[in-house]
Amino acid sequence: MLESLRAIQNTTAGKAVVAVIMGLIMVSFVIWGIGPVFTGFNANQIASVGTASVTVEAFRQAYQNELQQLQQRARRQITNAQAHQYGIDTQVLSRLVSEAVLDNQTSTMGLSISDDQIAKAIVSDPTFKGASGQFDRNQFNAILRDNDMTEQMFVREQRNVYLRQELVQGLVGSIKTPVAAVETLHRFDAETRSIDSIVLPSSVAGTIPQPDDATLKKFFDDRAQTFRAPEYRKLVLLPLTPTALAKPDDVSDADVAKLYDSVKDARYGTPEYRTLRQIVFPSEAEAVAAAQAIKSGKSFADIATERKLSDKDLDLGRVTKASLFDKAVADAAFALPINGVSDPIKNAFGAAIVEVTAIDPATVRPLAEVAPALRGEIAASRAAENIRALHDKVEDARASGQSLVDAAKAAGLSARTTEPVDASGRDKDGKPIADIPDVAAVLKAAFASDVGVDNDVVRTPDGGQIFYEVAAIEPARAQSLDEVKTKVEAAWRRDETAKALSAKADALVKEIDGGTSIEAVAKTLGLPVQHVADVRRQGGTGLDASTVAQVFNEPVGQAASAAGEGDTRIVFKILGSVVPPLDAESPQTKQMDAQYQSWLAEDMLASYLTQVQGKIGVRINPTAYRAAIGSDS
Repeated sequence: MLESLRAIQNTTAGKAVVAVIMGLIMVSFVIWGIGPVFTGFNANQIASVGTASVTVEAFRQAYQNELQQLQQRARRQITNAQAHQYGIDTQVLSRLVSEAVLDNQTSTMGLSISDDQIAKAIVSDPTFKGASGQFDRNQFNAILRDNDMTEQMFVREQRNVYLRQELVQGLVGSIKTPVAAVETLHRFDAETRSIDSIVLPSSVAGTIPQPDDATLKKFFDDRAQTFRAPEYRKLVLLPLTPTALAKPDDVSDADVAKLYDSVKDARYGTPEYRTLRQIVFPSEAEAVAAAQAIKSGKSFADIATERKLSDKDLDLGRVTKASLFDKAVADAAFALPINGVSDPIKNAFGAAIVEVTAIDPATVRPLAEVAPALRGEIAASRAAENIRALHDKVEDARASGQSLVDAAKAAGLSARTTEPVDASGRDKDGKPIADIPDVAAVLKAAFASDVGVDNDVVRTPDGGQIFYEVAAIEPARAQSLDEVKTKVEAAWRRDETAKALSAKADALVKEIDGGTSIEAVAKTLGLPVQHVADVRRQGGTGLDASTVAQVFNEPVGQAASAAGEGDTRIVFKILGSVVPPLDAESPQTKQMDAQYQSWLAEDMLASYLTQVQGKIGVRINPTAYRAAIGSDS
């Protein structure tokens, strides 16, 4: 929350500029070794940046905020040593140093902002608005309290944020994207190419002879690391999740029907649609006259023709009652039969008559069709209420020294032990183990643990928890050729096939570039020619990324080849290239222009910060830094 408070802005332009600042200051500028680390630091000072400084308290708070956010994303505890390994501490210090550089410059330039401006910005910020939409003093105080800040501290910090914005706005706020850059980006993004292609199956490579022992051994020795057995672990799992604990058979038909009745319209219903036409009259008298004429035999279309109205003027479209803005029109239109015409309806523009040309009745999926899903939903909801109580029972048993298996039994549950599994979730045959819940998070946690460790639970997105223990570990090891001979031979054969297929494709490319049509080449192979008319760099045409990249690496008119899906290879000829005209007003062009401006701004601001850092000097207090992150080295 604190990080969001520090980026409060009032304008779209301001938000964009500060977004650049916040993005850039996360980059680690070269703050180490800028000069000798001088003595004479204040005890509360971790870095000195010209006339500005980074205090130990500011660093600790920013570091802890970053660490907490990382732990929330990883859903597990992260030690200071791990955070240092990830570079969190240096990233935070680099960001704070970059902020201090800007603070030094705003101070040197004499920039200031009034208390009234700060107060107006805080009062107008959505973060502090209550249910009424107005500034809520209690919410403001609560948020500051949650972030260990006083009002004076927050106002002081916000003053710095706004002054940094003013400085950066002056530096990069007026940057414009060169027209040539937009045109180049447009060409790159919008160009489409057409190709004719032949997909060469592995059979085109011909017969690959059986390898002798020496060939196979050399292939294995050159790739021994590839054939190592990974580390395997047996895990004991006890999932306490709504899905795992749900008992759908215990849910009564009456409960399912009750839930169905309460949600059927919103979740399973399709509202009635009507196709409407409308004639709007300047006065109620004209509308009444038209309605009388229709009752006397004229049609709605006759009236429209008399008033020289086009279909576009008449058409209200296919609409629901709720989607019609004018309630009077909605009530009248949805009370008519098909082909019915309404009496005059008063509206904001005068008066109108409406005709119904089609009706699509409302529908609701039947209970029988959705009952299993609703039964599971009710069962999961009830199970969720029991998770905390079951968790406490298991934890109490584990605290007494019981294993997870015994602790589960004590709580009336059953834990299970998996087959040996590697870090990617595969068994010893290379097949995925399908019954590990929240598999990525569980394996990440389990492979960071050890046998006999009492682990924290893994929390699941649905509010559940998974207890786990590492029951056994089989370390990764080198395997002999005899153990993996079948796999080695299969890999060698795939490698040789790919080489032969690539050589064949190269020969075909030369043949096509030499003047033979791709159709003639395909005919000799007994293969079809496939035409693709709209190849774009973004893909989406059924071609894989490597083929698309190769299509744009070659000039129009040339042939080339690329690896295809599986064991295939594609030979293709580029027939043409089309770049649509640049529409400067299109949303895509405007987005591209804004992105390029952001890149330019980032580059300019990065250069500015680096230059200023070198000029004013940055000093780091290593003793205070190590103490702040809890490190002895």
